Amino acid sequence: MELRQCGNSDLKLSVVGIGCWAFGGDEGDYWGAQDQTDVNALVRRAVELGINYFDTAEIYNNGRSETSLGLALQGLPRDRVIIGSKVTPAHCYHDTLIESCEASLRRLGTDYIDLYMIHWPLHPHSIRHVTNDETVINNPPTVEEAATALIKLQQQGKIRHIGVSNFAKNRLEEILGLGVKVAANQLHYSLFARAIEDEVLPYCQTQGIGILGYMTILQGILAGKFKTLAEIPAPRRRTRHFHHASTSLSRHNEEGAEAELQAALTQLHALADEVQIPMAHLAIRWAFANPGITSALVGARNVAQLEDNARAGAEPLSKELVARLNQITQPLKEKLGPSFDYYEHTSQDRTR
Repeated sequence: MELRQCGNSDLKLSVVGIGCWAFGGDEGDYWGAQDQTDVNALVRRAVELGINYFDTAEIYNNGRSETSLGLALQGLPRDRVIIGSKVTPAHCYHDTLIESCEASLRRLGTDYIDLYMIHWPLHPHSIRHVTNDETVINNPPTVEEAATALIKLQQQGKIRHIGVSNFAKNRLEEILGLGVKVAANQLHYSLFARAIEDEVLPYCQTQGIGILGYMTILQGILAGKFKTLAEIPAPRRRTRHFHHASTSLSRHNEEGAEAELQAALTQLHALADEVQIPMAHLAIRWAFANPGITSALVGARNVAQLEDNARAGAEPLSKELVARLNQITQPLKEKLGPSFDYYEHTSQDRTR
């Protein structure tokens, strides 16, 4: 498993990382239950395969993801794993952020978090998605107080590196202007979600900021399971790829890009058959073929899924295949436009 330097930091991450959002299970039908025995086996096998990055957040399943990951890491050498976690924007007031970090440390059962990230930019619209408290929404934490708290935690040794998630260029410029050394920016990136290529990815490269690409197989849509859009479960049709009427769970109110999405999906199936590479492997290998990507995050519910995803990290794609994949998905990229908040109307982009 290839390891890559994360920007200008001393972190070296596996090109395939584990997204832990499903760990701990949820109380609804989005992820469903997740057996801790499966998580334990998955994490241990991942480390055996050379995967060292595990990504979670305090908001994932109300903290159960962090707790589940912490349980799975018990008994493993701490220096063999890199833990990334995220603080929700509503908790970025100075004292609240420190309390959130300490709560995450307790759930994870560790003395330090390797990469601690602000989950979304700090403004009312992004905060409204994580709290109904109008006092917080109307008086959001400032970047200055969040930065002060993060630097304090770093000085105390409770976090090793500071990161952000879903930050567009203007938001990055703001926090960098405060003198904060940002090690990584976690961004939505896949064959079907390429908007970061236009501005924020090149900017991160010039600033020495690593990029962690999440939703690499777009919650299974790029896994080769679905040949038509109608087969895709409703909870996975919430993005701007789909017409807003496609599911009652959608909130973007846009017409979507279903014709371009279906065309790309059909062509990808044909290409996977032609080159005899599973579609999920094409998607994962395409993501880290971009030198700006430090680690491509994928989810797995059991060891079999993990081992299949890990095989994708064993061999790079040829330049010819990368070019063909870019060509296939270019019309979809153009239709979706430059916004990389795929859940909101483009005028309500939370990343900016």
